Amino acid sequence: MLAAFFDNVPLMIMLTGALVGIAATLVGTFLVLRGNSLLSDAISHSIVFGIVVVWLLTRQQSGPVQILGAALAGVLTVFLTELLANTQRVKNDAAIGIVFPVLFSIGVLLLNLYARDVHIDEHTVLLGEIGFVWLDTFDLWGLHIPQSLVWMGAMTLVNLAFVTLFYKELKLSTFDAALAKALGFAPGVIFYALLALTSATAVAAFDSVGAVLFIAFVIVPPSAAYLLTDRLWLMLGLGSLVSILSSVSGYYLAVALNVSIGGMMAVMTGVFLSLAFLFGPRYGLIAQVLRRRNQAYVNECRTLAVHLYNHEGGPEAGEENVAAALREHLLWGEAKARNVLLRSYDQKLIERQGELLALTPRGRALAREILEPWAQGTGTQTMR
Repeated sequence: MLAAFFDNVPLMIMLTGALVGIAATLVGTFLVLRGNSLLSDAISHSIVFGIVVVWLLTRQQSGPVQILGAALAGVLTVFLTELLANTQRVKNDAAIGIVFPVLFSIGVLLLNLYARDVHIDEHTVLLGEIGFVWLDTFDLWGLHIPQSLVWMGAMTLVNLAFVTLFYKELKLSTFDAALAKALGFAPGVIFYALLALTSATAVAAFDSVGAVLFIAFVIVPPSAAYLLTDRLWLMLGLGSLVSILSSVSGYYLAVALNVSIGGMMAVMTGVFLSLAFLFGPRYGLIAQVLRRRNQAYVNECRTLAVHLYNHEGGPEAGEENVAAALREHLLWGEAKARNVLLRSYDQKLIERQGELLALTPRGRALAREILEPWAQGTGTQTMR
């Protein structure tokens, strides 16, 4: 049964993509919330430098040593970026744009000078090929287990353990670093640990999915989740779910369309982000439009209540508190006036008394609620 599981090529590809997405989301969520999403791009490119240096020192192309070297290269990228930004001569985004191309270029030069015949190149690091993960396997108890699945499973567990153990520290240092420092949580150490895990996850993922898809998983699923919820734990869960759905749907669409599997997985993260942007219950575009429209309806009913209240019982009530006055005096079109009247009737704010429009006790209370703060601010009183 296990042999059949690991021999299922489509399942291994989708599972690898899902694990990369979950591991990336666990660290990427905090980068997105901190406004440091661009660091994932910088780290993903600068790990080439770390990978090459480790190979030159140890002759190892993969494994824990490579992960450690790449993690240190990612931390070095952030350290140099902050060092440059602290000079106050360049902004933080410009500092990132200076540092990581330099490290990436040095890594590429070292590859071409000293590792020309080694299976490490910038194309592999940037693009990878998730469709071939099932070919590179470990033999364990007679089972052929894809190496990428093992490494990404391990990184997912490490990232999950880190987020679980330091959830409170991560949350506090993300939203209020000053308070975290005052409470002795060492937000700087937490931040560098987060970046080290981001680098380690990137190098664990590069051989299978490449840096490009990794960057998509780091940024896009957490961003989609951010449009759906304000709760951090739920954001982590929704981001992981988006990663899983992107991996599964991306694989099947890529097979159907005969296109790049990794590329289609990245596209699907964008599709889910677009859906969240359009249909999110609170921050989605449609929800915002509906909310503004509903607020406009509320304001129109409030305007009608105030208008009727100001003329209620006065000699001009027969002229002002009629449907025709809404078109003439409030400059509402016939359709708009009719809609406002119907909504006000439905909400039991007004009632008809012959041709006159009269406020109900509820409508009168609403008008007083609106006018009293204004009257207090202007030093006048409303007498009823």
